[in-house]
Amino acid sequence: MLARDTSLPPPPAEGTAVTKPARGNESYIALVWRRLKRSWTGMAGFWLVVLLLVMAVFAEFMAPMDPKATDVGFAPPQVPSFHDKDGNFVAWPRVYALSDSADLDPVTFQPVVGPDYDHPRLLGFFVHGAPYKLFGLIPADRHFFGSLDGQPVHFLGTDKFGRDVLSRAIHGSRVSLMIALTVVFIITVIGTTVGMVSGYFGGRFDVWMQRFVELVLAFPQLPLYLALTTLIPVTAPTNVFLAFVIIVMSALGWAQMSREVRGKTLALARIEYVRAAMAVGATDRRIIMQHIFPNVMSHVIVAVTLAIPTVVLLESFLGFLGFAVKPPLISWGLMLQDTATYSVIGTYPWILSPVGFVLVTVFAFNALGDGLRDAVDPY
Repeated sequence: MLARDTSLPPPPAEGTAVTKPARGNESYIALVWRRLKRSWTGMAGFWLVVLLLVMAVFAEFMAPMDPKATDVGFAPPQVPSFHDKDGNFVAWPRVYALSDSADLDPVTFQPVVGPDYDHPRLLGFFVHGAPYKLFGLIPADRHFFGSLDGQPVHFLGTDKFGRDVLSRAIHGSRVSLMIALTVVFIITVIGTTVGMVSGYFGGRFDVWMQRFVELVLAFPQLPLYLALTTLIPVTAPTNVFLAFVIIVMSALGWAQMSREVRGKTLALARIEYVRAAMAVGATDRRIIMQHIFPNVMSHVIVAVTLAIPTVVLLESFLGFLGFAVKPPLISWGLMLQDTATYSVIGTYPWILSPVGFVLVTVFAFNALGDGLRDAVDPY
């Protein structure tokens, strides 16, 4: 009589449902997401990018004030406090507006400006404030945070015209990110298409196309940006100036993407399944779209996440020089024009607040790009 192998699991009892083990049939996107979640920097960049996009889309709701409303010029930031005028701890946050006191400065004989502890402004979320139209259609007056009584609160101070810096920076994220995403989209479409076609067909077409790409890459970009943007008169409409800037930045940025995609295509065109598709008579369009394009997308996605911060920095720099966005639009680069003099920076350092938004945006997309690069190609 044969002995039963005790290493095997016992048979299921009668009436017990037998469940089959789940088979590893994850999609490519699921595998990339699972690898991305292992990188804490990649996930930090991912959630920061999500927050930046939400802030840009719902800028009117996220901003505590109307970005065009004026108040006291160069007012310092109002820091939330959890203490009352006697120094006792309070559970509800508040800010104290600056006001003239009864005391006089012994040198200038001007009223001493200080916090008004007798009239605190309580803070909260989802408060009523300045009316606006969400997406230009839905009238509303709710703001994500601000004072409960609807009084102006300047968490990052005001500029020389008394406009709230934080609200303007939040609204400026919409224009800055819109320019960056639009430029990168155009760069990706043109660069990917030209790179795949040039690398696949090769021959004389590839030679002439690469000479044109090298010509575009050889242009000194900064002087060319300044020269081209000065062709638009100052009196031109804002949307015309903005469209011209996007076209110029896209025309000078697609060549690098094309060179990278061409290199990937040259390697893919020699793989066996591509040669097999050629042998069975598949059209060039089908080979490019069905066999080459899906395999270069991983590189393109990573390149896009790394190109967006470059465009954000470029737009901020050109806006600082006055060649990117014109009022009444708001962008981070346009806001930095107020920091052109050292005396302003030294006296009113909170005017540099848009730099923090640019740094966070650059870090977020760079961290996401590094995480995606490791997740797409872990080896």
